[in-house]
Amino acid sequence: MMTRGWSDIDMSHSDASRFWPHQKTRAQVKARTGEAFIKTYGIVHPAEQYLSGRDLRLSPMHAQERELGAVFFETAGWERPHWYASNEGLLGEYGEQVMPREHEWDSRWWSPIINAEHLAMRERAAMVDLTAFAIFDVIGPRALEAVQRIIVAQADVPIGRVVYTPVLDDRGGFRSDLTVMRIAHDRFRVVTGGAHGMADYKWFSDRMPADGGAVIVDLTSSWTTVGLWGPKALDILGSITDADISKDAFKFGTCKNIEIGNLPVLASRISYVGEFGWELYAPMEMGAALWSRIHQAGAPHGLVPAGIGVYGTTGRIEKGYRAYGAELDGARNLFDVGMERKKLKDADFVGREALERQAGEERKTILCTLTVDHHESASGMKRYMLGGEPILNPDGSLLTDGYGHHPYVTTAGSAPSLGKHVLMAFLPVERAVLGAKLAVSYMEELYPVTVESVDATSLFDPDNLRIRGLA
Repeated sequence: MMTRGWSDIDMSHSDASRFWPHQKTRAQVKARTGEAFIKTYGIVHPAEQYLSGRDLRLSPMHAQERELGAVFFETAGWERPHWYASNEGLLGEYGEQVMPREHEWDSRWWSPIINAEHLAMRERAAMVDLTAFAIFDVIGPRALEAVQRIIVAQADVPIGRVVYTPVLDDRGGFRSDLTVMRIAHDRFRVVTGGAHGMADYKWFSDRMPADGGAVIVDLTSSWTTVGLWGPKALDILGSITDADISKDAFKFGTCKNIEIGNLPVLASRISYVGEFGWELYAPMEMGAALWSRIHQAGAPHGLVPAGIGVYGTTGRIEKGYRAYGAELDGARNLFDVGMERKKLKDADFVGREALERQAGEERKTILCTLTVDHHESASGMKRYMLGGEPILNPDGSLLTDGYGHHPYVTTAGSAPSLGKHVLMAFLPVERAVLGAKLAVSYMEELYPVTVESVDATSLFDPDNLRIRGLA
């Protein structure tokens, strides 16, 4: 890192730039380091939460979420609902479809309500608090030039376009993946995950023109975001705005300013859960009003509040969407994760040379999606993997990819729409074959798994009909 500027292994977990200001205060450091000792040397559940430094960054709808029985997990200081006790009645509606987990370890820091919220979203609609997004604008006469140089996707797009893009380092490894909205000819809005937001902010900041032709402004504390997705999303939003938000007038991958009554809202038609809908951005002080209006308008349509358990796991994993910090990191490239592009833009960007070189190289590993064939343990109890488990040959022998790595589960989670437990893992090329039978080791027992996808093709709605509002 010191001599070349990059490492052969991913170092994002040790990147000092990832810390937000509150995380660098003496009180926070003292509290967290004291608590971390136990979490480092004790037996700790992978989803276990820190108790110190809580209730610090609260979304404007936090009080309303508490009334709904939200169970909060903390990320970068933000309290984010992972599921809502108010949705417990959905368990009776969906029965065994919620894929209950009987073992205490598998169900700790988890609830079948997550899967019920997921199914309600797929059938009707759900709203999600996304206030933890990090948001910053690149502004100035050289803004296009600056953004174009940093991201892989084409930044020279019409005003109102939204692009999803990887961000690479010089050797072609992932620095991030995020969305960029072109707000004006000289303004681009970058939206990224809260946990990695400061690292992304510094990466962009360090690459602004030296002459000041473009500058970067952190707007995280200025905006709140509510996600609204599902088959009924159009009906719900349409009932509270006079804007033309029809499928033809408001295309996927675009954004525009709308009014929800007297609330000014920037609506972005994208989806991380595989459903038709929007991310709705409002001034932070108007977030509670935005939440209330969507919640009330959605009631007749069966709308439910859904937590990050749906947004970050069940919805994402059914679609095979990759996540930074799980499938995407500095040790992986676009070809490893099945995100290679048929054609690169003409403009130069960080990582281009490496990307062109990698295109001519033999694949060393392939990110695959697998499903668990059966869950019954030797004790007769069904077990559910949580992530990090080894992927092996059916006889338990080791697999090794072209990098010399042994495969492990990068993301594990329920896929309620499919009725299966889904795993993602990087496999050796020769084992990355549709229908291949392998095994996952969990609690020293082997469970059979099947390779269901060897590229970015979704297990659920592979043709993306739902996102386009065609199903």
